[in-house]
Amino acid sequence: MIATIVTNKGTMKVNLFEKEAPITVENFKKYAEEGFYDNTIFHRVINGFMIQGGGFTKDGVQKETQAPIKNEAKNGLSNKRGTLAMARTNAVDSATSQFFINHIDNSFLDYKNDMNYGYAVFAELTEGFEVLDEIAKVKTGTKSYFQDWPVEDVIIEKITIE
Repeated sequence: MIATIVTNKGTMKVNLFEKEAPITVENFKKYAEEGFYDNTIFHRVINGFMIQGGGFTKDGVQKETQAPIKNEAKNGLSNKRGTLAMARTNAVDSATSQFFINHIDNSFLDYKNDMNYGYAVFAELTEGFEVLDEIAKVKTGTKSYFQDWPVEDVIIEKITIE
């Protein structure tokens, strides 16, 4: 299964890992197909780390989500450059709609043990690394109490699944 992420900076294609992360892929697919991601933004951008989006409008309003899902970080996949993983709070099973794309290899985010659970990788970029790199380099600042918020909006226009 392939997802296409269309942004105002270009298009990225990702291969979804249905076998390794079935709950997470189904969750992402559901949000994409209902148009939840349309006109959301990458609201947290850290060059040399990751870009995070899928939960806020460009006005800084956090969208209402479905219930959190089980963390599938124990699936053996690593947070390497170009992989997508679910963002979450400190609670292990708290991921909803937000995801991040690793700008570099971030193996410290992988599952280590039940005390250091990690972040569930569920997809990998197949096209659009130059878009990832361009987004990672945008100028950021602080918006309200959020740090690393892009000064100019990086908009997720839509995500489609094929």
